[in-house]
Amino acid sequence: MIVDSHCHLDFPDFSAERDAVVARAKAAGVGMMVTISTRVKRFDEIRAIAETYPNVWCSVGTHPHNAGEERDVTTDELVRLSAHPKVVAIGEAGLDYFYDKAPHDAQAEGLRSHIAAARRTGLPLVIHSRDADEDMAAILTEETGKGAFPFVLHCFSSGAALAETGVALGGYVSFSGILTFRKSDELREIARKIPLDRLLVETDSPYLAPMPHRGQRNEPAYVAHTARVLAETVGLSPEALARQTTENFLRLFSKVAPPAGFAA
Repeated sequence: MIVDSHCHLDFPDFSAERDAVVARAKAAGVGMMVTISTRVKRFDEIRAIAETYPNVWCSVGTHPHNAGEERDVTTDELVRLSAHPKVVAIGEAGLDYFYDKAPHDAQAEGLRSHIAAARRTGLPLVIHSRDADEDMAAILTEETGKGAFPFVLHCFSSGAALAETGVALGGYVSFSGILTFRKSDELREIARKIPLDRLLVETDSPYLAPMPHRGQRNEPAYVAHTARVLAETVGLSPEALARQTTENFLRLFSKVAPPAGFAA
């Protein structure tokens, strides 16, 4: 069994065939999926999807692209919504200076409020970071000094220094289809240095389809391709990598009960 720790099943790309997408993932050995919130104001849609499928969970949070639109979302609201039994994470929140769709101060404020929610609930914070390594490392370091909180640097494509900081602060690092791209040698080198008990895999679907599906719409079933490349990269068999990343997922996303038949 393998886990897609980050997908977006609520996106329009899946609306016409969501049942089939979930079924294909199950057929490919993907035992669990987390569909990730990007707007708290659309949380009802995310929650409904998670409630529909026994092997799908969800998060609650505001993507940094939408931080300017949701400055009124409070830590208390995140904590309240996270009480739902299918909500297993906070986020995704973070900093994105590449697309720059929201003011930097709004992104930072949002990130800090989500960190506070993760600290209060014990749920992992799903962190989006792009072209913001120094500011992200500084905020994570400062906030951890106020009290530790669980987190994952999702769809990791940043520099080695941020990965090292994240791991040193107790975080996990999740790799997407980017890891499989031919020009991702530097990213694979970073992956080799991540402790095995801090690795996760994801699709971030419908984006970033791994090889050999690059350029197509991504979907949770394709996480197996990323897992295969990650296994080769870190020197594990595909079976050992699947078990390791599933154990890591269940440790971090501790609200998810282990599926029947899975013994850590």
